[in-house]
Amino acid sequence: MSWIAIALISAAISGFVNVLDKTMLVNYMRSPYTLLLLIALVQATIGIVLTAVLPWPEATILGPLGWAVLSGVLWGTGALFMFHALRSEEVSRVVPIYQTYPIFAALMAVVFLGEEVAPLDWAAVLFTVGGAVILSIRQDREYRRLFLHRSFFVLMLGSVIAASAFVIGAVALENLPVLNTHALRTLGLSGTLLLAALRRSHLHEIRELIRRRSPALALVSINEFGLANVSFLMVLWALSLGPVTLVTTLVSTRSLFLVLYSILLTLRFRGVLGEHITPGAVAVKLSAVALIVGGVSVISLS
Repeated sequence: MSWIAIALISAAISGFVNVLDKTMLVNYMRSPYTLLLLIALVQATIGIVLTAVLPWPEATILGPLGWAVLSGVLWGTGALFMFHALRSEEVSRVVPIYQTYPIFAALMAVVFLGEEVAPLDWAAVLFTVGGAVILSIRQDREYRRLFLHRSFFVLMLGSVIAASAFVIGAVALENLPVLNTHALRTLGLSGTLLLAALRRSHLHEIRELIRRRSPALALVSINEFGLANVSFLMVLWALSLGPVTLVTTLVSTRSLFLVLYSILLTLRFRGVLGEHITPGAVAVKLSAVALIVGGVSVISLS
């Protein structure tokens, strides 16, 4: 399977992961940090089990191990910014802005990894990022002017951190197999989320979810043991085969899948994601999707 197909499949899966995350935040949990704590506990379990059972290369040195863990720490830090915005914003707007990291990853890959980016590839990156920026534009009802929502700048910072996670993950993959890198990256991710979310109030809410046999627990299990875990693995697999710049661009097409999922689900189950579907909103989202599709097409053809 080509790295292009692997990255796109990962994007499709992770888009649905975000939909389930938002469903849990809107319908079952009082605090987003309760969800982060559940994610951390599941991912820590996965990381510990994989680290214990996987064979490790005899010549493994500490450097690549540290890079793999740091990649997870940075990915977890970026996710904290995204979840902070998810508390008040629509998932189909938050994630696309967070997914602007290809532009930052491209710059970092050129500077630190010596990758060469052709003009056509830069165009693909800009198309994809442009689609994400369109999704953050609002119209002021009183003054009839366009503006960027305040969450845009928080999400852009998270995007820079996520780009760093991709680049550092690629460095770790130069000396470690994909599964081993995934195990250490998962430990770094879960440790970061635990530090942010391990509070008595969040533990109490988890106990309440268990006592009520809340559907949120089944959704978290499906998401983290299954979908998110597979998506993380496929991202690393794609990074081990293709250039960081273009892999991150294709992974960021999660925005495309997320917009489509959210529109379909909101039309079918109104209120399930807290989304607002109007002709104008749909038109903006679909125009952004068109740009993202254009970016993917350029990469595929080149």
